[in-house]
Amino acid sequence: MIFRIFAGLLLAGSVETCGPVTQGTSEQVSFHSSPSGAETETSLSMACTTPCTLDIPRKKAFAVTMSKEGYEPQTVQVKTKVSGGGAAGVTGNVLIGGVIGVDMATGAALNHAPNPVFVDFDKPENTSKPPKQPKAKPYKPQGPQPPVS
Repeated sequence: MIFRIFAGLLLAGSVETCGPVTQGTSEQVSFHSSPSGAETETSLSMACTTPCTLDIPRKKAFAVTMSKEGYEPQTVQVKTKVSGGGAAGVTGNVLIGGVIGVDMATGAALNHAPNPVFVDFDKPENTSKPPKQPKAKPYKPQGPQPPVS
């Protein structure tokens, strides 16, 4: 009886730690451009108009080309890398005794980078770097201040 309980817990634990369960084998990759409205085409034969999002298999690296009338087309290489959650899933598989290579074989341990993909047609050197947000300046009160006691 104890053996059945232990076996059930072991099986449930190994399923719970798998990347395919927590992350899936595909990822939403977002595409943005400045100005927006760029035609976007990937080397995986997927296309959309910015801003847009495509569901991409996690284990597929790809190139994306964005083009807009009046501008030079821009191409960005999107690679795959082991994600934090994917590494945890692989570690969980090792600790629980699951199949080590499943998450890597399905791509569930991977994320795409960069994500989101950003193209700046006016300043190509900023491609794939989202526009910088202005830094908040510390508050400095104006005028005389009451004495600190």
